[in-house]
Amino acid sequence: MEQIPAFIVLGLVAGVLSGLIGIGGGIIIVPALVFLFGFTQHSAQGTTIALMVPPIGILAAWAYYTRGMVDLKAAAIICAGFLVGGYFGAKLAVTLPRYYLEKLFGIALLLISLRMLFSK
Repeated sequence: MEQIPAFIVLGLVAGVLSGLIGIGGGIIIVPALVFLFGFTQHSAQGTTIALMVPPIGILAAWAYYTRGMVDLKAAAIICAGFLVGGYFGAKLAVTLPRYYLEKLFGIALLLISLRMLFSK
């Protein structure tokens, strides 16, 4: 799978942002899988849920999996990056003043919203 390094980077970025500003991985991972990796929306959502399975989304992931909408390899690789990235993001977040953390969170949501609103 030639996308392994890119999936690792995606997992790290999502983990860092999750640890840093508390956003769920799906806010980062779903749009990235759709826009950067060419996944369908269903496959992106199913794959993202699968990487968060223990214990969050096992039944939801199963529903997507039974319809062929989960890439287990991508989910496992992104999950590994997310685990490591989440640790480093959280370490950074606890050192930032609340003001900067709030602004960073708002910017992340705004940029993601604009990208989703203006996509085809």
